[in-house]
Amino acid sequence: MENNLFLLKATELFIENGAKTLTMDDVAKEFGISKKTLYQKYKNKEALLEDVLDFKLKEIIFKMLKLDVEIENAVERMFCRDEQIEKAVKSNDSMLIKQLVKYYPSIFNKHMLNFSEKFAEVLVRNIEKGRKQGYYRTDFDASIYSKLFFQLMMSYESSPFFDTSEIDREEFHQEAMMLYMNAITTEKGREILKKIYKSK
Repeated sequence: MENNLFLLKATELFIENGAKTLTMDDVAKEFGISKKTLYQKYKNKEALLEDVLDFKLKEIIFKMLKLDVEIENAVERMFCRDEQIEKAVKSNDSMLIKQLVKYYPSIFNKHMLNFSEKFAEVLVRNIEKGRKQGYYRTDFDASIYSKLFFQLMMSYESSPFFDTSEIDREEFHQEAMMLYMNAITTEKGREILKKIYKSK
């Protein structure tokens, strides 16, 4: 638990200051420990960064799985959002992510690969649940579709085909979600989609 509290605070520090800007001196000072003690725990900042990203990912996946249990209807579950997850997704705009991409690309790429795998696992479970409920088609590869959806959702900044000054993130994500959901739902599932769309 003590380590979780440490990582929680360290995550906040990186989000506030950025991956490059925050130094090990800053971290040691914030925790009131010596640099020597910090380096006994982490051999360098890269090792700390990897632990911080892994901690944040586990937190996001835990919250997603919690919502899976709380919301029985697979289609409705896809439109239910957790505030912390939303903040994490939007943190792509933060200094942390921008500096990770620029100064620590190997760590960022490793994290994104890990994130995509865990996120895809959650989506596959949703697809399996929706199929049992009769809301999703059974004639597509759940693993491939889940990874395609992740790639689509994460392409807002990286795709050369979208002008982010003309399309805001929220609109992009809503359209991407509807594209995905219309592609996987049965007629029965689309009836629920219509109700959700009308209520927005």
